[in-house]
Amino acid sequence: MAKKSSYRVIVVGAGMIGAEMVKVLRQRKFPISELKILARSSRKQSFEGVEYDVRETKDEEFSGFDFAFFAGTEGEKGASSTFGWNAVKKGVIVIDNGQDFRMDKKVPLVVPEVNAEALKNHKGFIANPNCSTVQMVMALYPIHKLARIKRVWVATYQAVSGTGSVAYKELQSQMRAWAEGKPMEAKEYPVQIGFNLFPQISSLSSEFPGYYMEEVKMIKETRKIMSEPRMKITATCVRVPVLNSHSEAITIELEKPVSVDDARAALKAMPGVVLMDEPDKGVWPYPLIASGKDDTFVGRVREDSAVKNGLSLFCVSDNIRKGGALNAVQIAEKMMEMDLV
Repeated sequence: MAKKSSYRVIVVGAGMIGAEMVKVLRQRKFPISELKILARSSRKQSFEGVEYDVRETKDEEFSGFDFAFFAGTEGEKGASSTFGWNAVKKGVIVIDNGQDFRMDKKVPLVVPEVNAEALKNHKGFIANPNCSTVQMVMALYPIHKLARIKRVWVATYQAVSGTGSVAYKELQSQMRAWAEGKPMEAKEYPVQIGFNLFPQISSLSSEFPGYYMEEVKMIKETRKIMSEPRMKITATCVRVPVLNSHSEAITIELEKPVSVDDARAALKAMPGVVLMDEPDKGVWPYPLIASGKDDTFVGRVREDSAVKNGLSLFCVSDNIRKGGALNAVQIAEKMMEMDLV
């Protein structure tokens, strides 16, 4: 089949991820002949200064289109479950940012820099991993290629943008209230997030007692992406008063020793990773430097004194961009590159 010069594209969802998808598609000059935006209800909405007629999501809206990016921000569960596979039946390639089908055996779960080969047997539906998983595997994969990772300990420090625009505005509102000497109201979260943090993201898991679902996602998704079903992983996910970009402190145990210099060299050579690792000069990653950027920033690479064959590191990435919109668009770009469209 001859390659198309341009594609008819749908973005489902007009929240933070949906808006970022539109932005990324335009910035990367994705070959689009038509762009349609769907949401729960019809309305006019501006994206990057351009007004669009947002249409209500219905099955018939997908006919004749090539790609559908499901943003997943107007409720993690819902849109792709209702419309995704029906769109596939109409010949649309669905790339879903929601969680509904990530662990489905017939659905590839893909970070293009890590496991693009998983796309080869796609059935028309591809899942985008959880934002915290994306940046972790970007940091782990180049080291895993040097020596197999046996075990992972991770603590995340996750920005409020991961919850959506309402939480983003709530943190801003609490900061203004504090500056004005007024009470800080907490509506979106169980407790005030301004000048605070708490170790709960999502609901408790029945499968992993004591773990919240965000932690379970990191465990199960990492195993699937890296094709390591028995990799031992534990996670503690923490919401912090940062507007955008997630941070992660990671310790790994390897099957054999890997030097810090070799790990740094592998990270430096990894597409999509920026090594910021000069601790003697105060050079290390932090959320502000990652916000709005495509890359995953990694630093504080060091031997772990408590673990045999252990390394520890710190990584930061824009959860809305690489953790969501950008990774989805990169999946479509990789499919075009691999002649899978």
